[in-house]
Amino acid sequence: MKLKKKYNGLVVPSITPLTDNYKLDHEAVEKIFDNIFNYGGVPFILGTTGESASLPNDVKLDFIKLATSVRQPGRLLYAGISSNCLADSIDLAKRCADEGIDVAVAHLPAYFTLTEYEIKTYFETLANEVPIPLIVYNIPATTNVSINLNLLDELSHHENIVGTKDSERNHERLKDSLKLWADRADFSHFLGWGAQSAHALFTGSDGLVPSTGNLFPDIYYKMIVAADNNDEAAALQLQRHSNLIGDIYQGKRLLGESLAALKSLMQSAGLCRTYMMPPLLQVTEAEAADLQRKLQRMLNVENLSLPIYQ
Repeated sequence: MKLKKKYNGLVVPSITPLTDNYKLDHEAVEKIFDNIFNYGGVPFILGTTGESASLPNDVKLDFIKLATSVRQPGRLLYAGISSNCLADSIDLAKRCADEGIDVAVAHLPAYFTLTEYEIKTYFETLANEVPIPLIVYNIPATTNVSINLNLLDELSHHENIVGTKDSERNHERLKDSLKLWADRADFSHFLGWGAQSAHALFTGSDGLVPSTGNLFPDIYYKMIVAADNNDEAAALQLQRHSNLIGDIYQGKRLLGESLAALKSLMQSAGLCRTYMMPPLLQVTEAEAADLQRKLQRMLNVENLSLPIYQ
């Protein structure tokens, strides 16, 4: 029987909704959080999907404070603390703890190529200094480094490292990860690879971190329930819907372009506006119209509907 660990389930990597002067859009945050909480998920702010690498500190701190004030009672909050400066990451983690964030998430700095010893020392230093539980985030698409699984397994025994979020698209790595940690009650595995969500759940992953969850959190919550009930047919149908939606805003786009496309689709649902933090740019009107047509066509074919938030 699959272990039910403390850190599990649907963790949605929230976009950072912005105003036209690049400040945090408070009204949009409340809508996005309601969408996540009401469909079985919890938010993860200041991650890759949240454009964290481009956000000034005042926006980050504003988001942290607002997130803790509008969360639903008893629900967790995850926050990214990643920076190229170790001291800045530690300081942000302490601010997160002061405001009531439950879990910190950190990937490697993305400038210097590091040795395995440097990687190990970096995360151990973070774990020793961060006053809340820490999740190690592996995302080679932005850091250009894949954290070795043997090294990550060593780190998993640190008392303050409680899990990993893995966004590396590697079938062997996923299989080997679940062999290592599926039966570890003290260490959770979250998958950030949308196309393998159902497979991961049925083979031992503890949770999902899908960017598409900003728009359709219900797909992944239902997928998790289906996996818990061993309903493979239902889970695979939900995986199909996830793949189709992901293709609309991610297909043939760079990572930053896909985030702009996601915000555009979220605007069509009334969740946020399309402003991006520079250097990323929002989609054009023509691109926005094309995205909406593609999504509506897909929803019609699959007999689904797009929730509208006023």
